[in-house]
Amino acid sequence: MQAKRTNRHMRLISFSGIDGAGKSTQIGRLCVSLASTGMGVRLIRFWDDVATLTRFREAAGHAVFGGETGIGTPSSPINRRDKNVRSWFMTAIRLCLYLADAISLRLLIRQEQRSGADVLIFDRFIYDELANLELQQPAMRAYARAITRMVPKPDISYLLDAEPTAARARKPEYPLEFLDLNRRSFLTLNRCVGALHVIAPMTADAVEREVLKVAIDEFRPVHGSNPASMGPQISGVR
Repeated sequence: MQAKRTNRHMRLISFSGIDGAGKSTQIGRLCVSLASTGMGVRLIRFWDDVATLTRFREAAGHAVFGGETGIGTPSSPINRRDKNVRSWFMTAIRLCLYLADAISLRLLIRQEQRSGADVLIFDRFIYDELANLELQQPAMRAYARAITRMVPKPDISYLLDAEPTAARARKPEYPLEFLDLNRRSFLTLNRCVGALHVIAPMTADAVEREVLKVAIDEFRPVHGSNPASMGPQISGVR
């Protein structure tokens, strides 16, 4: 049985987490599962489709801070210098850029609501930027709350938790110390805004089962679909 398409309410789903947490893998699997029910799915990559002044930001990370460009792999690690650079000057710039990104995100969602898609899936969200801030500071937490109130809240916001050591082994781009700090910042952000569904570190297949379970619970009241109709049957997911 296929889910009946409806545009009365476009669902928003976001995936967040430290680099190497497995977001791309789970996004791909969920897209396939949702599309198999007949729903129209659109994938939005935050850096490519939402973030502002990306060329300037990439150039600054490379030219000013001496960071490497590209995507790190286990066989070819790189050393990025951008969001892991901490200084009062960079924090001030981030506060301005993240505000601009929040406005861009709000406008994009409004535009996509006229696209006819049933589901909008975000590869990273505004939460991933806010987790780069020093959220142990009350002023930064207040800023984070203000920014999250500016943008529509996703129906499901997955936070894929991951052990920093394992994450860096999959995607070696940032120092282990930063990944650990970033992970703790995500968990602090969740306590601050209460918007994220945290999935504990597990195998990719176990994470997929949890992702599908949460999605099925969200979509069942709208589409009236049987859980078995959403992609692979739950019992059949590896």
